[in-house]
Amino acid sequence: MAPSWLITGSSSGFGLALVRYLLAQGHSVIATSRNPSKTPDLIEEVASKPNGAWLALDVVASKADIDKVIYEAWAKFDGIDFLVNNAGYSILGAAEEIPEHQAKDQFEVNFWGAVRATQSILPLMRSRRSGTIINISSVAGGDPLPTCAIYAASKVALEAWTESLSHEVRHLGIRGIVIQPGAFRTNFFSSSAMQIVTPSQAYAGESSPVAQTLGKFGSIDASNFSDPIKAAERIVEVGTETGFGEGLKVLRVPLGPDCYRRVFENHGKREADLEATKSIATSTS
Repeated sequence: MAPSWLITGSSSGFGLALVRYLLAQGHSVIATSRNPSKTPDLIEEVASKPNGAWLALDVVASKADIDKVIYEAWAKFDGIDFLVNNAGYSILGAAEEIPEHQAKDQFEVNFWGAVRATQSILPLMRSRRSGTIINISSVAGGDPLPTCAIYAASKVALEAWTESLSHEVRHLGIRGIVIQPGAFRTNFFSSSAMQIVTPSQAYAGESSPVAQTLGKFGSIDASNFSDPIKAAERIVEVGTETGFGEGLKVLRVPLGPDCYRRVFENHGKREADLEATKSIATSTS
């Protein structure tokens, strides 16, 4: 029997690329989005296939409402082998100036949305002692740039939560995976997926890292970004332990050469910090 997948945030970007790739490979797929009525053509494209279905799922809804959708999805194909928590967006701006309500909204989707969906499906996966939770993080989770304080924090929280969870459920036959995408040819940098808090004068000058980073984001040429279809292939291979993922037992998977470079370089900086502070750490025993 073909593996079955439930994917949040399926109407664009990585979610849509993953849905299309999985359907083409013969996997059973339940795509979800907050407002399916906004994408009738996509719903028809997916639901018209015998191995596809589309459900309405708002990851910021109540746990009870999410439970109902998860149970309905589980019944569609007699179980779910993979949950992909992909729903998310970004808010950029100076850390000092991002309003609290916008920061909380960011966490509601990027962090708590994944937590709710995972908590809803885990009892069902535990009943079968099998399943994989794939949480889509970001290169920002491994290398937070200026302007990304809240967005990166939501992804770091998701990564830490997934890492702890993976320890807790391994003996139950359930696996946790973190995907860290870099820059891909998706709608991530569009106004629908990115909110920008205009910096005040303190952060708007040419010498400000905030202004410099926002300027780079505003002049990005997405044609040079990586291929989301290839990313979908790698995600599936890592999840199913085939192809590039054969025999691979890792928690974090960077995607894109830019992501690998940035995370590797930042990891080196952290190692240098550890080495530089070794005498401080060991002096307290």
